[in-house]
Amino acid sequence: MAAKEISVKKYVVRLSSEERERLEALVWKGKSSARRLLKARILLKADVSEGGDGWSDSRIIEALETSPSMVYRARKQLVEEGFDAVLSRKQRAMPAVERIFDGEKEAKLIALACSKPPKGRVRWTLRLLENKVVELDIVDRASDSTIGRVLKKTFSSPIVESAGSSRRRPTARS
Repeated sequence: MAAKEISVKKYVVRLSSEERERLEALVWKGKSSARRLLKARILLKADVSEGGDGWSDSRIIEALETSPSMVYRARKQLVEEGFDAVLSRKQRAMPAVERIFDGEKEAKLIALACSKPPKGRVRWTLRLLENKVVELDIVDRASDSTIGRVLKKTFSSPIVESAGSSRRRPTARS
């Protein structure tokens, strides 16, 4: 069964010459994300203004090998939210995962890592730090990889021998 052509569009794309030039430059350079480039191409093909192609949705879908919903959403977003909203990703209101270590907790972790290690140990390990931050009630839970990421940001990390230097140490020749 052939796809139906809808002659009356709810979201009609009419680009100004400036917007059209920006989209053409974006596509020509090709340095943006694939999704951003696809949306730019969709808008250029769907543009019904003087300089535009005015293609139908089915022709755009076939030419750009995309889904009908992608074409519809690009049109809708342009009309409802504006030109810049189509080309930029929507920012999340809240991060996907809440940060375990804020500034204060991070400072306590660094102070602990720089302190003297437990008796019988030469230095702090990530596992020891993991257990100690929970024991001291700095955080409820933390993995050794999280602690490693936090400490990696500091130059005085006790888990890194060179503390930022990547030069090899001289060795005794035999």
